[in-house]
Amino acid sequence: MQTVTTTHLTEYPLVARGKVRDIYAVSPDTLLMVSTDRMSAFDVVMNEPIPFKGVVLNLISLFWLNRFSGLVKNHLLESDVRHFPKKLRAHADMLEGRSILARKAATLPVECIVRGNLTGSGWKDYLAAGMVCGHKLPAGLLESQALPEPLFTPSTKAEIGTHDENITREEGMRLAGRDAFLQAEKLSLEIFRAAARYAAERGIIIADTKFEFGFIDGDLRLIDEVLTPDSSRFWPAERFTPGRAQPSFDKQYLRDWLETRDWDKSPPPPALPDEVVEESARKYREAYTLLTGEELPV
Repeated sequence: MQTVTTTHLTEYPLVARGKVRDIYAVSPDTLLMVSTDRMSAFDVVMNEPIPFKGVVLNLISLFWLNRFSGLVKNHLLESDVRHFPKKLRAHADMLEGRSILARKAATLPVECIVRGNLTGSGWKDYLAAGMVCGHKLPAGLLESQALPEPLFTPSTKAEIGTHDENITREEGMRLAGRDAFLQAEKLSLEIFRAAARYAAERGIIIADTKFEFGFIDGDLRLIDEVLTPDSSRFWPAERFTPGRAQPSFDKQYLRDWLETRDWDKSPPPPALPDEVVEESARKYREAYTLLTGEELPV
């Protein structure tokens, strides 16, 4: 395996180059999704990659997709590069561990966010108005405190370089359609609760996460990354102390470092020193090992 910042496959057309993933059209209904080692924070892509971060994201997503396959259908077709089309064999070393073949889906136009703890933008909203995305919360809650019940708080889907915006359930229904929105809400909460129970047994608090869904053959399916250090906040349970920000296994370490810089959170980002890159990579690896019980195969 190798560190991968950007892919340039010529065998198939490039469909999209996102903050992290490069996506190619293998056929009209099949996509090759490659998780690169690009790192984004505050919706801005950093200049320096985090070595093998894409492998962590891909393998953790595969772990959860397999774990929840009985609860919700997903878009996965193949993850073993040996079974990829012959045209891709020359790129096997680059693609191994960080890529999948997936069914193309009609993506739901909202981010499906579930919050188990009061943190991030939810904490800021609570301080300002006592509520999070239209959910009224009890007075006197502390930063990072577990919420009485997990909250489904949708947001818009931002383009690269712009920021997601929290929206209410009513706004989400207008964007996605009432039935699809309610189904996504129900599935998001069910998956979150099951994942949180499992992670707690491994010493991790899942403070919040973001799911994506899309329609394939009329069914709403779980797509893209699932419960990764990029899409979630993972906290070490043994160090959890309500009333302050928490240490984490995710990109919050990088966000916290960036907050100390004189940067307006618009491109270009500040350069990341080697120690920040190395510590970010270590945290991603640790999250993989704690959740799966295995060492990263690189």
